[in-house]
Amino acid sequence: MATAPAMVDVFPEEVKRGRIRTFIRRHPTIALGGFLLGVMVFLAVFAPLLMTSDPQALAPARRVRPPSAQFWFGTDMLGRDVYSRVLYGARVSLIVGIAVAVLASIAGLTIGLISGFIRAFDGIIMRIMDGLMSIPPILLAIALMALTRGSVQNVIIAITVAEIPRVSRLVRGVVLSLREQPYVEAAIAAGTTTPRIILRHILPNTLAPLTVQATYIAASAMITEAILSFIGAGTPPIIPSWGNVMAEGRALWQVAPYIVFFPAFFLSVTVLAVNLLGDGLRDALDPRLAKRI
Repeated sequence: MATAPAMVDVFPEEVKRGRIRTFIRRHPTIALGGFLLGVMVFLAVFAPLLMTSDPQALAPARRVRPPSAQFWFGTDMLGRDVYSRVLYGARVSLIVGIAVAVLASIAGLTIGLISGFIRAFDGIIMRIMDGLMSIPPILLAIALMALTRGSVQNVIIAITVAEIPRVSRLVRGVVLSLREQPYVEAAIAAGTTTPRIILRHILPNTLAPLTVQATYIAASAMITEAILSFIGAGTPPIIPSWGNVMAEGRALWQVAPYIVFFPAFFLSVTVLAVNLLGDGLRDALDPRLAKRI
């Protein structure tokens, strides 16, 4: 007697597409933000393969040419290809944004955990953080850059120092609320050591808000880096960045506005993508907040 064939998954691709459509329908901001950010990362990583030229190559004979089939974004006052400089400049902004978000999150998480859970250190640490927060981030970054030479590494350090207080206060607030929870009090009563309580009970519950905050820090860091480069206090002119390109084109704004427009457009789209991703993560990680909004 013949047996019925075993049930097999005949349409795995349809199932995958259905899951993708469901995810996009439930989290449209994450999908849109992730797509835009993915495009920017693709342009930055594969810039040498996207019909670009040397972003530093000078050609005075072709200076200030408008966008055309040969020069898609035109040329600047020194004859350099704006398209190539914009695509290579994406690398600087993305590196600064991601690096600042990671470093500020790690440092702020450590400070917030110590300050929120160990009462003896709370007053001293928070007064230092309050003092740093009283200074606008851009002014603090400018002051730190004035003490060093212009480079991408120094820009990352300067912006990270300015962003750490905000992360530490966020983490401290979460820790203060978690410290009063019954399971934490039970762990303390059972004699669990403080490091084990922090790593097992406190740290995992801070990762969700910290992840959302990291996206906003990345967007803020990109804007701050562009401002620093625009005023000449950030990356050196030999390194193409969106801030440098806009700074070099401001003198020709009325004659060649495209020199400023294209890097400003790419910066705006990237910051928008990161903010959309952060909003989507916030709604996904805290559905109750999304319903209230």
